[in-house]
Amino acid sequence: MAFVVPLCNLAPDLTVSTLCLGTMTFGEQNTLAESFQILDKAFNSGINFFDSAEMYPVPQRAETHGRSEEYFGRWFRERKVPRDSVVLATKVSGPSGQMSWIRNGPESLDAQNITEAIDNSLLRVKTDYIDLYQIHWPDRYVPMFGETDYDPLRNYASISFEEQLDALERAIDAGKIRYIGLSNETPYGIMKFQQVAKSRAGNLQIVSVQNAYNLLCRDFDLAMAECCHNERISLLAYSPLAMGILSGKYFAEDGGPSDARLNLFKGRYREGESRYNLSNSNALYAAKSYLEIADRYGIHPVSLAIAFVMRHPVVASVVFGATKVWQLEEVLDACKVNLTPEIITEINKVHARFPSPCP
Repeated sequence: MAFVVPLCNLAPDLTVSTLCLGTMTFGEQNTLAESFQILDKAFNSGINFFDSAEMYPVPQRAETHGRSEEYFGRWFRERKVPRDSVVLATKVSGPSGQMSWIRNGPESLDAQNITEAIDNSLLRVKTDYIDLYQIHWPDRYVPMFGETDYDPLRNYASISFEEQLDALERAIDAGKIRYIGLSNETPYGIMKFQQVAKSRAGNLQIVSVQNAYNLLCRDFDLAMAECCHNERISLLAYSPLAMGILSGKYFAEDGGPSDARLNLFKGRYREGESRYNLSNSNALYAAKSYLEIADRYGIHPVSLAIAFVMRHPVVASVVFGATKVWQLEEVLDACKVNLTPEIITEINKVHARFPSPCP
């Protein structure tokens, strides 16, 4: 009997695989041909859920902007994959100031920017609709990507939750998107979006939030988990391998493969490097401890890390990336791993000693 990736109902008529292939390397680390090979392997292994963003690939550049969406669209058309057999998630970029090639920054997440972003994504993918459309990061100021302290002095005027949901609701009514998701959000943001959505006459709902969650970053459990559980919002957990640290590859004597992201783009990937930095001794010791647990129980460290995230009751799907086809096998094996109470106890002992060293 062929192995099948488990499925999950993200919404009443939106069934997704519990593994979601992220495409942010497509068009930078991966050529079109390589991207097709990875997509083929994922789809043929039972993965039907694919995540992208208008700013991908990363590190973001004007020359490559939008390629990840384009590559995915070319794949399902050229492979003649029925559109209704795949679930496409993509994202609108929030205010940045660093990506002038995307709507001047983009300057804000107002209705015009959201509408333009949706239309451009549809054109790049060459599809009639997007299954899950996500706000990549909030329009308002929030600490992100390794920042932990909220500073009221950094607050600024931002686009209202109402205006953002107005634009997204119009896109749903027009058949351009099916469902709404958030990303890199906070408990406050989740509850405000829900409050506004529930005040509408229709059946507007937030179905998911895509935040980081892994053995080195468990901040989601502090308050977000309670919000999501009670509001019936699923977590799409990204960075399950902590940018590859939990695979163990960066602990090799030579510092790991030269084409591994933290080596290849050293100094060019601020969002990741600020959070996953092995000069942080707690992160270093915690990661090594988790690798030792995997070795002790004869589990591949990638499978251990992915399986840990998959077992979370609020997680609907684990968003992972792969630049090589063989890396997919290690991820797929996580579906076969049984994390016994004994293993979880050992994991939690490490967490108690080094709680979320990469917030």
